Amino acid sequence: MKRSGPLFTLLAGLLLALFMLSLNATTGTRSTSTGSDSPADVVSASPTPTATASPGKPSPSPSPSRSAVANGDYAGRTDDDSSAVAVTLRDGKAVAYFCDGRDQESWLKGPVEADGSMRLKGRKGEVLTGELTGKRVRGTVDMGQRTYGFTADRAVKPSGLYRATATVRGAEVDGGWIVLPDGRQVGILKRDGRAAAAPRIDPESGAVTVDGQRLTARPVTP
Repeated sequence: MKRSGPLFTLLAGLLLALFMLSLNATTGTRSTSTGSDSPADVVSASPTPTATASPGKPSPSPSPSRSAVANGDYAGRTDDDSSAVAVTLRDGKAVAYFCDGRDQESWLKGPVEADGSMRLKGRKGEVLTGELTGKRVRGTVDMGQRTYGFTADRAVKPSGLYRATATVRGAEVDGGWIVLPDGRQVGILKRDGRAAAAPRIDPESGAVTVDGQRLTARPVTP
C-alpha cells in the first residue's frame, strides 16, 4: 500500500498533460516552443500612405505697384486772381509757393500720392491740398485766415518756380518768384524778414539785381 503514492502522482501528471494538450487544441494557442510564426499568423503592417500635399489656394500675386506721378512744374493763379501758386513735383515729392506779390507768401512741401493727390504744409500751419489731373494741379491753399482755390497748369521753362538767397549789404535776402505760362511774374523779396514786391528776374538765366548786387534765382525742386 505504501507504493501506491508514486503511482497516483504519475497518473495525476499524465492526466494534467492530456488536459493541457486538449485545451491547446481547443483554443488554438500555440506553444512558444513550436518555432517561427507561420504566414497565417503574421499580420503584415500595411505601408503608411505617403501624405500628399493637397493643393492649397495659390498665393496671391502681388498687386502691381501704381506708377509714380511724373515729374513736372505747374504754375497758375488763385480763383480770385489775387495771388499766384506754383507747384514742382519731383520723385514723389512736391514743393509749392503761394505769393500775392506784396506781403503774403508761403513755402509748402510734402509727399505726392500715386493717384496725384497731395497735402503740403508750410512752416506756420499753411496747407495746400491739391490733386494732379491731366496737365494741371487743382486745389486750395489754406493760409490760416483765408482759403484760396487755385488752378496751376503745366509750365514749360522758363515758366515755373524760382528762388534766390544771399547776403546783400549786410542784410539777409530771400526772394521767391513764380513765372506764369503767359510770362507774368509774381514774387516777394524779403530783406531781414521785411517783405516787398520782388524785382523782375531774367527768366532765361535767372539773373536779378538786388540793391546793386547781381544774384541768380534758380529753379526750386523738393
